[in-house]
Parts: sequence; structure tokens; C-alpha cells
Amino acid sequence: MPAPSHPDPNRPPRSQPAVDAARAARCTEAIRDIAEDFVVRAEQLLHKTHNPDTPATDLVVTVAELGRLTEEATAALVVRQRSQGQPLKELTPALGLTEDRLRKKYHPQAVDLRLASRTRPRRELPGSRTPEDTSGPPSPKNRLRLREPGQRLACALTLMRAQSRVSQRALAGRMRIHPSYVSRILSGERDASWQHVLAICDLCNGDSALMKPLWEMAANVQPTGDPTRYLHTFLQALRYAAGSPSTETILASTHNTIAAADLRQALEGPGTPTWLVVRTITNALWGLSDITLPLWRRATACQETSLPAEAFG
Repeated sequence: MPAPSHPDPNRPPRSQPAVDAARAARCTEAIRDIAEDFVVRAEQLLHKTHNPDTPATDLVVTVAELGRLTEEATAALVVRQRSQGQPLKELTPALGLTEDRLRKKYHPQAVDLRLASRTRPRRELPGSRTPEDTSGPPSPKNRLRLREPGQRLACALTLMRAQSRVSQRALAGRMRIHPSYVSRILSGERDASWQHVLAICDLCNGDSALMKPLWEMAANVQPTGDPTRYLHTFLQALRYAAGSPSTETILASTHNTIAAADLRQALEGPGTPTWLVVRTITNALWGLSDITLPLWRRATACQETSLPAEAFG
């Protein structure tokens, strides 16, 4: 029988994993990106499953892409664990792999290259289409996403930055956050805090009072203040986010089903027009009527004259 092996006395004992804060930070950022990509792919899968005619091959492709994202996230988590100087044995129960296997399968340099070269699912950015853009209709899924409050806020902030000619890097420096974080706020991929909105308005000489209703609807914050004025401001903000289209452009997009006086009343007052008018304007300005309806109800509830039932269409 072979003699039992003994540790080489001249070989230094294995030390704890070396800490690499920079690599750990890169992995953390990559994990955030992968999590966002999960959402995009999952939405695509959900959208496809609602169509009974979608071929199984299409569904399998999306499922496979979700599996690839899972593998990328696992690789980033394992390397981050090592880079933070934490033992890999903490991950073995969940992953079902030994420490030695994790060490060999997810080598830091190889994972670095993989994460640096990964491609992300394409996503239509807010503001890339406006009501007057007739180059081709977006898909129903993209159209709905572009109308969501968070996307309208992102579009408004993007327009504000572009008009001010302040670069995203300059914004990031003044806000003391990473430029990529600013980019994701402006693209609607990351939720903006009210502090972020205030900072962007301040640095770009924007109107924070105009942005507040958009942010509150995006953040699901209950509106406060005068209900009628709040509705006017919200519709004005939608108009700004849509690129400040002219009265003629808005009316044309409604196929002239409302009059200029109706539009003026909805945006400026006095009072509040019927729900049919507000709903038509909301759609023309790329908003969601489900968001505007509660605001219109608050505005009309404080008025002395009630509307007939047919006003709801």
C-alpha cells in the first residue's frame, strides 16, 4: 500500500481568500444588471404565453435565455463571495457543488471576461417615440410600458437634461452617484427617488413642481393639495414628457374629437372638463387613463356640480 501522504512542511498553509474590493463591486453591479435583464426576459415570456399561437420553440428560447442569466448571476455571486474574502462553503448547500468545484468552475479572471462581454436584452427607451412619431407603431407591450408613470417621469427628466445641455457625467458628479446609475434613472430602468428628481431639476434648471405629480404617481404616493390644480399640473407634466406638442398636434392626435377650449380647460382651468375629454387628452399625451381617473374623480368631487352618468362613457 502506498505510504500516507503528509503536508509539505516547506509549503505555506492555505490562507483565507484574498479580498478584492474592486472586483466585488464589479460583480455587485453585474448582478444588478442581470436582475434587471431577468425582468425584461420574464416579461417577454409572460407576453408570449398570453398568445396561444406562440410556437413552443419561441418559448424554449426565452426559457433558455433565463437559464443563461441564472448561470451568469451564479458566476458573479461566487466570484463576489471570493472577492469579499468569504468562504465558498457557505454557497455549497444552495448550489449543490463542492468548494473545489466552485473554485474551478468560476475562475475570477474567466468570469471577469464573461461579465464584461455579456449582451443585454434590447429595451425600447422611454421618449424614443412621441405622439407625433409615425415611423411605425410600437408593440402593444412596449406601448403600455412607455405609458407607465415611471417611464413618463424618466422621459421628462431626459428631456430636461437634454434641453439644459448638462451631461450625464456632470449630473453624476454633482449628485455623487455613478454615471451608469444616472443613465438608468433617465432610461427608466431604475426608480428615481424624490431627492434624485430634485437634484436633476436643480442642476438642469427644471420645474420640480411640474415633476412632482409624475414622481408621485410613479412612486404610488397619494396626491395632496388642491385636487383640481393637481390634475391640471399632472396633465401639463404629461405634455412636457411627450415633448411639449403644440395644441394643433394634440388635437390632431385625437382626430379632433375635442376642441381647443376643452384642452385649455384640462391643462389650465377653470374647473375640470368631462372624463371623456380628460381620458382623450391622457391617451394623446401617452399617459394611462387608469392613473388619471382617480385624479379626475378627486377634482370633480370638490366641485358643486356633479356630472351626468354618460360623462363616464
